[in-house]
Amino acid sequence: MPLSGLRVPQSADAAADTPTLLGFSARHTDRPGGFLTICRPALHGTHDPSLVALSIAVAVIASYAALYLAGRVTAHPGPGGWIWIVVGGFAMGIGIWSMHFVGMLAFRLPLDGPMSYDTVLTLLSQAPAIGASALALTLVSRQRLQNRHVLIGGILIATGISSMHYIGMAAMRIAPAITYDPVLLAASVAIALAASYLALWIAFELRERYSAVAVLAKLGGAAILGGAISSMHYVGMAAAQFAPETVSLAATEGHNLTSASLAHLVGGASIVLLLATLIASALDAHMADKQTRMANLLRADNQHLQSIAFRDSLTGLTNRALLEDRLTQEIRHAERGGRIFAVLFIDLDSFKPVNDTYGHRSGDFMLTVLADRLVGAVRGTDTVARVGGDEFVVILSELADPRDAAALCEKIRDTIAQPVVLPQGEVAVSCSIGISLYPDHGTDTITLLENADAAMYAAKADNRYGYRFFKPDMKKTQAGHAPPIA
Repeated sequence: MPLSGLRVPQSADAAADTPTLLGFSARHTDRPGGFLTICRPALHGTHDPSLVALSIAVAVIASYAALYLAGRVTAHPGPGGWIWIVVGGFAMGIGIWSMHFVGMLAFRLPLDGPMSYDTVLTLLSQAPAIGASALALTLVSRQRLQNRHVLIGGILIATGISSMHYIGMAAMRIAPAITYDPVLLAASVAIALAASYLALWIAFELRERYSAVAVLAKLGGAAILGGAISSMHYVGMAAAQFAPETVSLAATEGHNLTSASLAHLVGGASIVLLLATLIASALDAHMADKQTRMANLLRADNQHLQSIAFRDSLTGLTNRALLEDRLTQEIRHAERGGRIFAVLFIDLDSFKPVNDTYGHRSGDFMLTVLADRLVGAVRGTDTVARVGGDEFVVILSELADPRDAAALCEKIRDTIAQPVVLPQGEVAVSCSIGISLYPDHGTDTITLLENADAAMYAAKADNRYGYRFFKPDMKKTQAGHAPPIA
């Protein structure tokens, strides 16, 4: 006798529902003297291995696209970033949905009719996947990804992926409706949550890395994420329970998707879409890199031009043109704050014999060494300029007391006096320094420089301390000497 026709007497007070016996479903009536009918075993589905492999491949490619697109979104702040969020969210969402749909088409139930899917619900299941993908790209584009962002974002993304899966399951045109094992259902949601957290963390960490090692890391991350997404899907499928009397509604209802070749079509189309998105992203990255290189070249050229225009070609110090601008700014700053500052005019004593004896190459080397010493002897806020062959000007900004200028002059004098090692041997020179103070010795650039120059000549003539503060009578002894800057 067939199992579906076997009937067993049932007591009048038996419960309305009888658990499955030895793997077989059972049902009975509630009438006294009724019979227990042992029906066919519960339906168990199988999966097409080739389509399962295709679905996992789609999941991995979608995951890699997600990791790559995270970098493009970050590289385009503002409106450009939102365009990539929309485009990337759509491509990623379709990729994740395609993995799910191909996995659904890989599922086989022993039904009398073909398996079919409700068109509206199938298309509707795309929306949560696209929304979750766009949300993920939005989160990883932030400058900082805080723990609360990861927590809230992970929950929302997991909700989107889980909704996609179970809306897609509801699209199966079968009767009666699917029931779910609560443990496996909870496990599938937990996997979706873990995959979401992992995706956010990996995407944020690798979003702006493009080295060979980073590419390998993204491939490894894509394999992990793709496997996690696939695991969520197939655990969710395992949670589905199909009644033994389940029948396909494909023969009785229209507007359903029934073609088995649709799995390959959807999988192939999603891979093409994801690859096209990756190619577009790669081209965008290439163009952005090209623009960055051009911008860097232009910046370098501009810096070179500025260096030519405002820097001394030998020592790299501020030149005459930039010195005037710096001195003008210092005067304005001192006027506003009621502060004093000093201008030092420095001349190297007996430097010409160095050039005559050892050659200009050695003389140039000695100038660069002494220029570096000057920069090291003053503060970072001070300005050091070369205004002639062996002449330098230093702006000592914001002095608390004129004696601070004298202390710095002594430091400069002692620093310059240290021997310089040339190929021919050690050579030492001294220096003479003239000091003019703002506002006591001048309130404009020309006057301050002229008075510092006059004081320098007085120091050279005095030959005692190496430096002198400006005094009005110094100009009489320097009559006919041209100022350093006209």
